[in-house]
Amino acid sequence: MNLQSDDFELFGVPRRFAQDRAQLDARWKELQREAHPDRFAAQGPAAQRAAMQWSVRINEAYQRLKDPLRRAAYLCELHGVPLRAEDNTAMPAQFLLQQMQWREALEEARSAAEVDALAGSVQQAWQETLARCAELLDQRQDYAAAAQEVRALMFLGRFAEDVERRREALGQ
Repeated sequence: MNLQSDDFELFGVPRRFAQDRAQLDARWKELQREAHPDRFAAQGPAAQRAAMQWSVRINEAYQRLKDPLRRAAYLCELHGVPLRAEDNTAMPAQFLLQQMQWREALEEARSAAEVDALAGSVQQAWQETLARCAELLDQRQDYAAAAQEVRALMFLGRFAEDVERRREALGQ
């Protein structure tokens, strides 16, 4: 294992958005077995600390690779397109209009059916945006456009959490 490896190299998988979750899971277990600090007990505390650092590195990489949103953001960053989500909030007007409409619908929702319909719309938008992101990353290699889709996914994820809180407030 090389500390300079990116997450994809570390896991021995192609540097692309589409990943096989079962393969990632299996490789994570394998890497964790290799780096487990108990395997280095006879080599002393320094070796165990190094193994612990590797274990943390492996877990961080796994968390990034298994999550589609984090994986997409990581790919953009690896290709020189940081998300800058904290200071780059520019989005297409149509996307912003949709968000305003959803926010209004969420505020006005008074029934489980209304919240469920909104949750369904958000889930559909999530899937469509994720598919666009996958195409931009794996087929077109358009990382700037993919970064915009990742920022949209971030918004959709936060809004989905708001929808769930509303569902809980309505007692569902």
